[in-house]
Amino acid sequence: MQRTVLILLVLTWLAISGDDQGALAAGQGPDAARPLEVVKVAGQVHLIAGDGGHIAVQVGPDGVVLVDSGAGRRSSAVLAAIEALSDRPIRYIINTSAHADHVGGNAAVAAAGEALGGGGGATAAGVAGVRTGAARLAHENVLLRMSAPHGEPAPFPEAAWPTEAFIDRKNLYLNGEAIQVIHMPAAHSDGDAVVFFRRSDVMVIGHIVDTTRFPVIDVEKGGSIQGEIDALNFLVELAIPPTPLVWQPGGTQLIPGRGHVLEQADLVEYRDMVTIVRDVVQHLIGKGMTLEQVQEAEPTAGYTRRYGADSGSWTTRMFVEAVYASLMKRGTR
Repeated sequence: MQRTVLILLVLTWLAISGDDQGALAAGQGPDAARPLEVVKVAGQVHLIAGDGGHIAVQVGPDGVVLVDSGAGRRSSAVLAAIEALSDRPIRYIINTSAHADHVGGNAAVAAAGEALGGGGGATAAGVAGVRTGAARLAHENVLLRMSAPHGEPAPFPEAAWPTEAFIDRKNLYLNGEAIQVIHMPAAHSDGDAVVFFRRSDVMVIGHIVDTTRFPVIDVEKGGSIQGEIDALNFLVELAIPPTPLVWQPGGTQLIPGRGHVLEQADLVEYRDMVTIVRDVVQHLIGKGMTLEQVQEAEPTAGYTRRYGADSGSWTTRMFVEAVYASLMKRGTR
């Protein structure tokens, strides 16, 4: 209880401090004036919300493991929240995608950490007595998208790039807990990963699920509606509901990219919604309808009030267009 009060006091102070006042003046949005929300999810895993995408924090004697680093607009407040949870160094930042909401804080947050063995690569890697920064781990497609190796300007500074990349999966064991990082091909993008903290029974699922809107499917970056459904089915099978004592809290907890923490039943409902929309759009395509005709048929009817939006960075029409484009790309007729 004392630590919770301390966290809230620290974050409230930061919300009215000059640093966040300056961020607000710089046009970084009203969220910069609000305290971050820090919640214990289960076991050794906490959630920090309020700087873009959700940040998961695993704490223990080996150090701090983060999943994603937020948008980077409020990294000083994020670091203060982490310090209130643990006095150990940040060892890893595991990125679930290359989306700016999840990697924007990589450089600032990693610079405050210290990789195991001095291999973080932020500054002066390998120099005795010099803080080297936390390691950044992501799927190789995230590294490629962040570094732009084909000659075009890189969308992120080098200090934000992953220092370690994997192809299929990566296994870690830190703070007495097995951590599995598993690639989810062609879901939100071609570089998505989910992170499973096995002892805590918490999965961090990134942009694959956003409970505040329809899932963001970036077709241009390798995302697809079928890959999204495949990823959701995988997560449904891996998550454990609190049966047979369903009235008691428990079961696998799933941290989405944005929105509330889910249990398996919530994930099933979200999966079913996405699958139904896919099937409706596929049926309309089979009738020879154009994209505009599909839009007019409102294939998201029944779910639009809960997940839809007419404005913002991801609207209902954008979601339907992504589903349509994804199915047409697969040759569905």
